[in-house]
Amino acid sequence: MTSTVQSSTATGVAARAIDAYKIYGNEADDTAVRALNGINVEFAEGAFSAIMGPSGSGKSTLLHCLAGLDTLTRGRIFLGDVEISSLSEKQLTLVRRERIGFVFQAYNLIPTLTALENITLPVALAGQKPDQQWLDTVVDTVRLRDRLHHRPTELSGGQQQRVAVARALVSRPHVIFADEPTGNLDSRAGAEILNFMRDAVRQFGQTIIMVTHDPVAAGYANRAVFLNDGRIVDEMNGPTPEGILDRMKSFGE
Repeated sequence: MTSTVQSSTATGVAARAIDAYKIYGNEADDTAVRALNGINVEFAEGAFSAIMGPSGSGKSTLLHCLAGLDTLTRGRIFLGDVEISSLSEKQLTLVRRERIGFVFQAYNLIPTLTALENITLPVALAGQKPDQQWLDTVVDTVRLRDRLHHRPTELSGGQQQRVAVARALVSRPHVIFADEPTGNLDSRAGAEILNFMRDAVRQFGQTIIMVTHDPVAAGYANRAVFLNDGRIVDEMNGPTPEGILDRMKSFGE
């Protein structure tokens, strides 16, 4: 496989998968698991997209492959105009550092660092200094000004996830991938995080692609894509929790 960066002809597309397969085990064997089974999907720039589906449908696998955290068995993944599925591990590490932000269910904060140090960690690891004006904007957007010098153990779960969202935003990534970002939060804290994420899309033009099992969370998105058995089976623009529940019923949820 070549490590040359190849250009996508698409415009306004933040991420896309082309004929994407992720197969565990011998493909010729009946026991092989097809986590992704020939997926073709695009996610628009400047939009909040949700990926939904029953447990085991392949939604987290798709997210991880789009983000370069996992590799396909075959197929192609583009992040903007870069085909990340053809990159070397070194090139992929640079792309993840420079163009991708992550928000996970478990927060993934460094316990010995303050909130501010956690927020600016990606920039520091890249050997850069944060844009102070943008950092101030992010901190004020997630309402953490009075908690910047607290360590994670001194913050509530909602505050820790706000730190994680701020950390993802601070480097102005091409796209933020969020994997069940409200899974460990109560409904009020979860709504806060989802509002922050939606505001980042509306106010700053951020692109967010989120996996969630929660119809209420997906209702904050501009578009919901539904997976079942490793395939895209439906999608909905302007999703509502009620509409999502109706669609999910047909998948056995």
